[in-house]
Amino acid sequence: MTAWLPTVPDRRELIKAASTGLVLAAARPALARAPLAGAQVPGLYRMKVGALEVTAVLDGHLDLPQALFPKATDGEAEALLDRAAVPRARHVNCPVNTYLVNSGDRLVLVDTGTADAMGPSLGLMPRNLAAAGVTPEQIDTVLMTHLHPDHANGLITPDGKAFFPNAELVVAGVEYDFWTDQALMNQAPADSQSFFRMAQAALQPYNDANRLRRLGRDASEVVPGISAVAAPGHTPGHTGYRIASGSQQLLVWGDIVHVAPFQFARPDWSIAFDTSQDTAAASRRRLFDMTATDRIMVAGMHLPFPGIGHVLREGEAYRFVPVPWQPL
Repeated sequence: MTAWLPTVPDRRELIKAASTGLVLAAARPALARAPLAGAQVPGLYRMKVGALEVTAVLDGHLDLPQALFPKATDGEAEALLDRAAVPRARHVNCPVNTYLVNSGDRLVLVDTGTADAMGPSLGLMPRNLAAAGVTPEQIDTVLMTHLHPDHANGLITPDGKAFFPNAELVVAGVEYDFWTDQALMNQAPADSQSFFRMAQAALQPYNDANRLRRLGRDASEVVPGISAVAAPGHTPGHTGYRIASGSQQLLVWGDIVHVAPFQFARPDWSIAFDTSQDTAAASRRRLFDMTATDRIMVAGMHLPFPGIGHVLREGEAYRFVPVPWQPL
């Protein structure tokens, strides 16, 4: 009646079988392993805004001293870093992003990164652009949020030629006038004069080729589907760009935020690089309010890569919610 039950080996047979298996396993050659890559994958993220294709293109990252935020106390800064699960440190990570907009018949790049101006952790835009399948020659228009070197130095090659040989360069007229003012440069502190010289060098080949357009104060649509949004304070002509297609919008707001854990919670915390910290804080609050009220997606040059998401109100403050990965 129990013939259907399986035969159970005794303990000695089990030990013998297990030992044989171990010997055979040890005799097998080790499976091939992938070597450690030792490098990050290309810094790219692609999404749709209506019919437009927007690609975040990483240039690298900076480590900013916490001391660059004059209103930040050690205790509050540490509390905000803890809240964001960011390690406490005297330096905080600051990504540098650029954005490529493809309409199908036009390629527009917003900002260009640093090239070789600011150390080995930056200057990755060209290789990441190549990984996206785009050459510098294909770029039709370059829009500048402002002319600091971490945004404008990618405009030129090491020997001062235009990195984007076929592109029209677009910059706010107020921004252009500020950085090309020789008298203003001569009055600036010595360590700030290099910023003027780098901006002038970045503009030069586009000026020489008559491919530089200065936006007026009342500028709206810059190229089809993209309009300028004045956001002064960080620099006099600091400009955001509103990308619109169908019912969808994305505001590329430049340097409205440098350190996300700090400035969404404390919009009044401006960075020492701002030409007017009060004006920068006013622009930040205005754009926070607008994008939170109208549920407009934002993209920031110093938001955690890919730097795209939504601004939500949180009492008197705000918070940033990154967009989830999504297929095209």
